[in-house]
Amino acid sequence: MECIRGLYNVRPRHRGAVMTIGNFDGLHAGHRHLIGLIRARAQALHAPSLVMLFEPQPREFFQGAQAPARLMDLGQKLAALRQTGVDYVLALRFNEALARLSATDFIDHILTETLAVRGIVVGDDFRFGAGRAGDFALLQAAGKRQGFAVETASTFLLDGQRVSSTRLRAALAAGDLEAAKRLLGRPYAHCGRVVHGDARGRQIGFPTANLTLPEPAPLRGVFAVSVMIDGKSHPAIANVGRRPTFGAGRTLLEAHLLDFAGNLYGRTVAVIFLKKLRDELAFASVDALVAQIHRDRDAARAFFADHKGTS
Repeated sequence: MECIRGLYNVRPRHRGAVMTIGNFDGLHAGHRHLIGLIRARAQALHAPSLVMLFEPQPREFFQGAQAPARLMDLGQKLAALRQTGVDYVLALRFNEALARLSATDFIDHILTETLAVRGIVVGDDFRFGAGRAGDFALLQAAGKRQGFAVETASTFLLDGQRVSSTRLRAALAAGDLEAAKRLLGRPYAHCGRVVHGDARGRQIGFPTANLTLPEPAPLRGVFAVSVMIDGKSHPAIANVGRRPTFGAGRTLLEAHLLDFAGNLYGRTVAVIFLKKLRDELAFASVDALVAQIHRDRDAARAFFADHKGTS
């Protein structure tokens, strides 16, 4: 897979693709279904497949801190898209100019002149252009005039309900990791580089690997997790939150590996969320916090004992 960053980097080999457009936050089962459709249509036409996405996501641009919790940063999203087998990802910076671009100009200047698309598959709720004025009917009419096929993907359902990033966020916020796993087709995970924290975990006997998270984080609490390091899985407990016992700070993911010793600073790891153990709490003292972490560790060990092979 090749990532094309901006329209100015589009080359002749990128033109003539079958494509889809969206945020693809979380890359859930519905997104994967949609990408499977464009790959099938592209193979039938002997054309490349292309996913267009935006950074920041449009709602982040318009709503700032009030935007919904982000499920993936761009790096995670690109890594997940690479696994789908799509040929190209076109990442466009969503800025004031793009926000003002009319739906008609989006079709004429981006889809037709720059990309010379051969086909587009979009979700049944797809909207585009300034003020979200463009819809499937407008896109289909333009396709008939300009010679590219336009197809809508049927709603992808699970348990009789539409699979969506909104539904996935709700499952994660509720700590329902089994529901999130069904929506994703895989366990929810966060990947990132281990950063230096304030060393409080080490000071109280529970050293942690710390990863930064977007604000707001899509989930909070204490979890049994599996930490992937160089392809090997390690059982762990993880806290996602602001450490209220010590005074609220920035949101961190802090993972304490149960059976691992070594320096992980600067390493890229994946934290796979398996079971929520409890909500994050503010404790009256550090001793009370330490006693609870011991209980959390015991609960995690019991989980892994009951689910051998999970870690």
